[in-house]
This record gives sequence, structure tokens and C-alpha cells, in this order.
Amino acid sequence: MLAIPLVAAAVAVPASPAVAAAPDISLANVKAHLQQFQSIATANGGNRRANTAGYTASVNYVANRLTAAGYTVVRQNCTSGCTSGAGPNVIADWPGGDPNSVYMFGAHLDGVAAGPGINDNASGSAMLLELALTLAASSPSLTSHVRFAFWTDEEQGLNGSEFYANTLPTAERARIRGYFNFDMIASTNGGYFINRITSGVGQVLKAYYDSIGVPTEENTEGAGRSDDASFNAIGVQTSGVAAGASRVKTAAQVTKWGGTQSAFDPCYHRACDTYPSNISDTVLDRASDAAAYALWTLATGTPPVTVWSDTFETATGWTANASGTDTATAGPWERADPAATNSSGAKQLGTTVSGVYDLVTGPLAGTDAGTYDVDGGTTSIRSPAVTLPTGGTLALSLSWYLAHGSNSSSADFFRVSIVHSGGTTALFTQPGAATNRNGAWATGSWNISAYAGQQVRFLVEAADASGASLVEAGVDDVRVTRT
Repeated sequence: MLAIPLVAAAVAVPASPAVAAAPDISLANVKAHLQQFQSIATANGGNRRANTAGYTASVNYVANRLTAAGYTVVRQNCTSGCTSGAGPNVIADWPGGDPNSVYMFGAHLDGVAAGPGINDNASGSAMLLELALTLAASSPSLTSHVRFAFWTDEEQGLNGSEFYANTLPTAERARIRGYFNFDMIASTNGGYFINRITSGVGQVLKAYYDSIGVPTEENTEGAGRSDDASFNAIGVQTSGVAAGASRVKTAAQVTKWGGTQSAFDPCYHRACDTYPSNISDTVLDRASDAAAYALWTLATGTPPVTVWSDTFETATGWTANASGTDTATAGPWERADPAATNSSGAKQLGTTVSGVYDLVTGPLAGTDAGTYDVDGGTTSIRSPAVTLPTGGTLALSLSWYLAHGSNSSSADFFRVSIVHSGGTTALFTQPGAATNRNGAWATGSWNISAYAGQQVRFLVEAADASGASLVEAGVDDVRVTRT
């Protein structure tokens, strides 16, 4: 895990489909991979830093095992932003599943120069490798495509994952439904932490730990410090598992999980981060099975049936300012063919997810990016009535973006709500921030089974509440499905 925190973005919430039972991930096999990483480090100067022979040997071990198991494996060279001489990312795709619905599972493969990097992060890499091999051996029917990633140069600044994420075409970004990160998952004085635990993908991981009676917490120590931050930054929803680094376990956490009031990992970034002495079998085993639960929950099972959808290629009855309470003086929501605008990067996107039209705040470009953006308050648009069926798991999904300048703040927002018989409930809010955010399509999905049997509408809002900040937003491909 990288030692310097970064800023992370908010994420959306997916719904869980009907699934096949997840297999048990063999702890013995994961530990055999850990022994291999220890042996590699021992034979190569005592470490597996990204620009060393130890990292190259680690890449070869992982890539060769995955290729033999039937994966399409790419060794992606990091051609910009990485440490000089850093080895490649390893990207492995399992055949099958919907290519427009991709779940990624990642871990950084490199370590620090001080030692072999067994908990940080051979633990995540070994587990991920065994998860991939288990998927290949069991070969379940997939409703979504599954991709594994082993990142280079994480310890120098998340460089490998940032290179991958930032060079993804916009259409490919929109296809990634979720990214799971596994970094330091076997700390000897460990806790049970979930990255962005309230996100939809985070809730899937939490559900596993709940099922075995293990309480979990938000991973505040690791927020923005590992490779999930690279995906957050491009609008992909993320989560992951960690067991703690150098932070001291509190008395309350000792009561909850056992252990002592000392560092979660006493060998964090030190020479003593070795196998087997710096690995907790119990913590590692639980993290492995949580990862399998997430993969099988989200990527296997019965394909969803579309109940209702709108691509905005024709007018279907969305109503702007349906409640008569909008306060925005410019940039109202419209169904339109949008023009592209640019101010320190893309703001209003001129391309849609599908077709020609989308919902967009002020579709014209004007003389500059601020001419037709949202100004003066909130603008809203509401869907026609949708009658939800009973039975099964219902999910609302859509593609969206929020873009703003550095003069924004958390008062600005993009929001999706459901209007139902009991009122209006917000499903997702993306706040603004005092940093530049360029427009990039992302996909969110939310479980709306609580409203089965009702007639509902969907409400989309965007707000410039910071005082003339530059705000643009868009929505495309809205869909209700049942599994």
C-alpha cells in the first residue's frame, strides 16, 4: 500500500443478481503462491520492487500461471508516469460474460525496497491469482465479463493503475461496472476493513463478512492510498478489502476483533514483511472467500430481464421541473443532441453512450463553456411513470457524468432519486468539489426491490449552488431490470 493519501471520488451502488454459490478459495494454494513470492524475493536481492529482477520474476510467475489456465494475458508496459525501468502491469481476461458489463479484481504486484513485501502486497496478489485459477477451474456461466489486474509501481504513487485507467477509452470505462482492490489482506494484528463500505460493491463484500459474523469497518487508513483510487478518479465504482497497515488498533477494535493495541501490521514497509511470519491465515482466508463471494455474486447467475428502458432516441415523456421548484437560471435538463464544451478539459460531452441523444444540462456550446452550463441553483427532470413488477431483484441502472471547474464545491451535485408512494428517496448523490472534474461517462446501478409493485418515477437533478461555478451533467441509457 502506498504511504501517501490521495483524494478519492464518490461511487454509485449496484444491485445484486441471482447467483451460483461461490466456491471456497483454498488457503493452502494461496499460501503456496506466497511461498513462491518469498522465494522470488530471496533470489533477487531481498525485494520485488517494480524496477527490479524480483518484480520481473513475479510477473513471469503470475502471467505464466494465468496463461496456462486459459486466460488472455497482456503484459502492459507503463510508457508514461512510472518509475524508470518499472515492469509491466499484468492484465488477464477470462473468456465469456457480457463484454459491456465488466467486473475487475486488482492488486499491486510490486513491493518496497526494504523487504520482500509479503503482506504488502504479495497477500493480495497471491489471493487474486488463486481466485483467478479457481474461476478457470470451475468455469461457471458468466453474466458479466471478469478481468484480473496485477499492478506495477503502486508503491511509488499508484503509477501502474493510473496509467491503465487514464489510457482507457471512454467507452471502455463505461463498461466497467465495478473494481475491487485487495491490498494488505493478511495483517498479523489485522482488522476487517472495506473500502467505501457504503457503495454497492462495498455492500456485497460486507454481506459476506456479515454472513460469517465478522464485523467490518470503513477503510479510513487506506482511503485513496491504493489502486482503487485510480478507478475512482475516472468514475468507476470501487471497493476492496484491507486488514490494516501502520495505524494502531484501538481498544474498541481489540474488543471487536482481538489482537493488541499496536500496529495492524508491525512489519509495514520493513524487512520483516516475510513469509510465513507476517501473515495471518485467518484474516487471509476470510478475505479470499469474500473476494470469491463478490465475483460469484456479481458476475454469475441468471441474466437480468429488462422491465423498462430509455435511450432518449425518441421523446418518451420526461418532464423538466415537474414539481415547479427548480431554481436554476440557466442549463435546464433537456433531451438533445449535445455539443461538446471544454474548459481545462472536457466539460459537456458531445458524445453519448448510445445513439445521438441523451439528457443533458443546456445542450448548446455557446461562446464558451460557461454560456449554457447550470447556473443559479437546481435543475431537475422526471421520468414517465414506470410500473414495477413484483418478485425477483429489481435494479435501476444508467450512465451519467458530472463535470465542473475548480470553482465548484460540495454544494454542487448530481443526484438520482426514486419517486414512490411514500415520497422521494435519493439513490445516489455525487457532490462537487473545489477541484477540476472533467466529464467522463460512468455507470451506476441501484437496488430498487423495496418499491416492487408500485408505480414510480425517476428524478434526475443537477445543481450549481456554489455561486456561478461551472457545472455540466448528462444521463443516458436508463434501464430497470429484474433478476
